[in-house]
Amino acid sequence: MKAQAISSFGDSSVFKTIELPKPKIKPGYVLIRVVATSVNPVDCKVRSGKYSHISPPFPAILHSDVAGIIEEIGENVADFSVGDEVYGCAGGFLNESGALAEFMLADARLIAKKPNELSMVEAAALPLVSITAWEALFDKAQIKPGQKVLIHAGTGGVGHIAIQLAKWAGAEVYTTVSSSDKADIAKSLGAKEAINYRIESVQDYVNRFTKGLGFDVVFDTIGGENLDKSLAAVAPYGNVVSIQANSTHDLAPLHAQSASLHAVFMLLPLLRNEQRERHGKILSEIANLTDEGYLKPLIDPHLFYFENIEKAHSLWESGKAVGKIVVQAY
Repeated sequence: MKAQAISSFGDSSVFKTIELPKPKIKPGYVLIRVVATSVNPVDCKVRSGKYSHISPPFPAILHSDVAGIIEEIGENVADFSVGDEVYGCAGGFLNESGALAEFMLADARLIAKKPNELSMVEAAALPLVSITAWEALFDKAQIKPGQKVLIHAGTGGVGHIAIQLAKWAGAEVYTTVSSSDKADIAKSLGAKEAINYRIESVQDYVNRFTKGLGFDVVFDTIGGENLDKSLAAVAPYGNVVSIQANSTHDLAPLHAQSASLHAVFMLLPLLRNEQRERHGKILSEIANLTDEGYLKPLIDPHLFYFENIEKAHSLWESGKAVGKIVVQAY
């Protein structure tokens, strides 16, 4: 099979087209003919060497998100059949090879049947970001109808899914954006208000939208100083959830509100081979919500193919993408 692989860490030019043996099926796994994948920040960080400790061995096939068609079924796989259209976040780390190849061997617990109402390209945009948003809002924050929920970076990969899930759950959704165009997109996805963080301070929008009380749930999808802003925006007894909590912060604002901080590390089941079936179940729920019209991916208009994967990574690193960057197979 053909694959886009890296044999060293570096900038996006390290991708090379190579020929590798087609993966052999094994118990508990399915072989997927890859139709599309999407770019996630972690894919770029593995490629650059920043996350070299979770890279597959060289030549490494990266990318965790996949949408495709099942070609073979391994022993002890009961929920899928050859020909099923599936999607999932199932590789690109350690011993699990990724989706930048004609075929991907995937643990059946990590995938689900793709939404009927989406194309393969659209479905490939969903797995990592939708699982992340689901774990943050429902497993960690346990959001409830009527709560005021602030979601940072509303047109980003995780943020645009989180807006839609929070809206579906009955929350009053607020989000931060960097421009009026992105504000319009966020509102079209279900946000009640979109806040331009470049021109309005945390205290100002807390006062304007919550009468100074703060938001019941704050979802930080950015990390760094944005987590500090999130701590400053939470209401008494509220919840802050972060997917980038791997830095040092002053928790005094959190303590003053008797609030809680939660961390989401969505990749843990892939890296430790623990509770993998949770991801498959979440993706089945996401597929149902999508088919019922509650959820849709926001896809950047630039479309790429495996042959120019380096351009897709460069676009993500430029910070100019809106929504998810999708890459079609050969």
